[in-house]
Amino acid sequence: MQVTLIAIAVLGLAIDAFVHFDLAGAFAGNKTSTLSEADIFRADASVALLAALALLIRPRWYTAAFAGLVAAAGTAAVIIFRYVDVGSFGPIPNMYDPYWAPFEKNLSVYGEALATLAALTLAVVLRREPRTESASSRVASSASVSSA
Repeated sequence: MQVTLIAIAVLGLAIDAFVHFDLAGAFAGNKTSTLSEADIFRADASVALLAALALLIRPRWYTAAFAGLVAAAGTAAVIIFRYVDVGSFGPIPNMYDPYWAPFEKNLSVYGEALATLAALTLAVVLRREPRTESASSRVASSASVSSA
């Protein structure tokens, strides 16, 4: 089960990264004096790749939680900026986009949502594992002490 969850999370984050790197150039014109939407897309893609690599290299509860948070932030951003005209704030340009086009936007939100579910489920599974093992080892050691 853990391998499947890792694979789903990594695939979803890879889709997120690909889509954001691919679409970044199309959004370069939307900018403030500090940042463009393309800069934000490239940063999102880079962090998604980092989270996927961290999960592949060291599949622990904390890397799974990090991957889940990265994917959840991406999912939330797509949905919020699709339905809410937040406007620009600070260095962030107005990223309101009321359409589910291009197709890659749909692909991104599905990949991010699946990665969120898989990574956060994996984080819970991996976090519970050591507790279960240490509790059973304590029971076994206390049983051996009481029999001695």
